[in-house]
Amino acid sequence: MTVTDPERGTLAKAADENFPVAPFFLPRDWRTDLMAVYGFARLVDDIGDGDLAPGGVDARLLGVPADRADDRLLMLDAFEEDLRRVFEGTPRHPLLLRLRPTVRRRSLTPEPFLGLIAANRQDQLVGRYETYDDLLAYCELSANPVGRLVLAVTGTATPERIRRSDAVCTALQIVEHLQDVAEDLGRDRVYLPAEDMKRFHVQEADLAAPTANASVRALIAFEAQRARDLLREGAPLVGSVRGRLRLLLAGFVAGGRAALRAIAAAEHDVLPGPPKPGKVDLLREVGPTLRGEG
Repeated sequence: MTVTDPERGTLAKAADENFPVAPFFLPRDWRTDLMAVYGFARLVDDIGDGDLAPGGVDARLLGVPADRADDRLLMLDAFEEDLRRVFEGTPRHPLLLRLRPTVRRRSLTPEPFLGLIAANRQDQLVGRYETYDDLLAYCELSANPVGRLVLAVTGTATPERIRRSDAVCTALQIVEHLQDVAEDLGRDRVYLPAEDMKRFHVQEADLAAPTANASVRALIAFEAQRARDLLREGAPLVGSVRGRLRLLLAGFVAGGRAALRAIAAAEHDVLPGPPKPGKVDLLREVGPTLRGEG
């Protein structure tokens, strides 16, 4: 295994996301920089989820002893140290080497990257969220920095666009949580607020069932509506920009809407596996999103 394998493997995961990461119609320099940002975000999530390539190559690249490669907090600390080298020196990991010219070209700051690392640290320490506000605070770290980085890379950040972007990104994070209820429970994480579970008379044991009962379906429908409302709040972001960036942002919103339709089509039974839209379903949502409908 060569040191380039983890880089290639991580970037290849872009094809499996709910939304387009760096589609062909964007200018080449945008695609390059967005993929560099994606590589960082995907790798830090893989560290936090324990989904790194086997063999410990990422640990070796980050200077972590092979016998400590499964220590996620240690790996996140080492990854943060290497991130700081992006801004102050020469990083070790190839994905961070790829990120360095993007950071310089776009004058990016460390804060959004540090937020994503902090979210993954929180995942190691916090497995339940009592209230919806608690979950929103987590999304502020785990999701919103991604949208802010997209705006920074494309040179279009304004306070209003950041606010709309945050709404879209939080919505996409909630949608992902709804798709992955069973998978997250297997990692001893529940992103459904405890106060909502109590309201709908849902126990954690219900989430471990092969299929969702009526109470679980009602809870998922409730949380899906929250995500739908956030997408509606954030959707004017699309109309605030022009050209190919408008199409990219429409893809993000449309991806969330298509995923919510897939959840609804499954009658909100997310437990057998994540309901995911196909490419045709996503494209069907792009037109109305561009026209400001929905």
